Amino acid sequence: MINIVLYAPEIPSNTGNIMRTCMASDTHLILIRPLGFKLSDKYLKRSGMDYVKDLNYEIFDSFADFKKVHKGDYYLISRYGHKTYSDFKFEAKENIYLIFGNESSGLADEIIHEYKDQAMRIPMVKDARSLNLANSVAIVVYEVLRQQNFNNLSKEEVIKGADFIDKK
Repeated sequence: MINIVLYAPEIPSNTGNIMRTCMASDTHLILIRPLGFKLSDKYLKRSGMDYVKDLNYEIFDSFADFKKVHKGDYYLISRYGHKTYSDFKFEAKENIYLIFGNESSGLADEIIHEYKDQAMRIPMVKDARSLNLANSVAIVVYEVLRQQNFNNLSKEEVIKGADFIDKK
């Protein structure tokens, strides 16, 4: 199971977009408090669309509480990582946890230092400080899914039909 872990997210529309990505990619979402918004926030609901109500997610009061419950391979996404996300091999691992920091300050230093060998970055031009959190989640989760041959995901259009584009 691929798990997206958001450490103290601050912006409701980012979390809503990530909820939509989790629903579309069959990944599990874990939120670690403090949250910078209420789960009833209108911006979260708007960006998450109607997927939010169907999404399976958990909330923990701290990273320590999360670690007590969830065991597996932890991967940090941080600008301080020495490897890129494509350097890691995610083939059919049991429990993968992709851990993202918040929008303004990222992950706590103690978390980064504890898992520094599992810290990865998304390459950017040297003048860029960061990417949007929701975009970063999508980039990394779809790399993991690509390496797993998009297991459990439909590879063809299911609403209008696989041959829709050929009919025009």
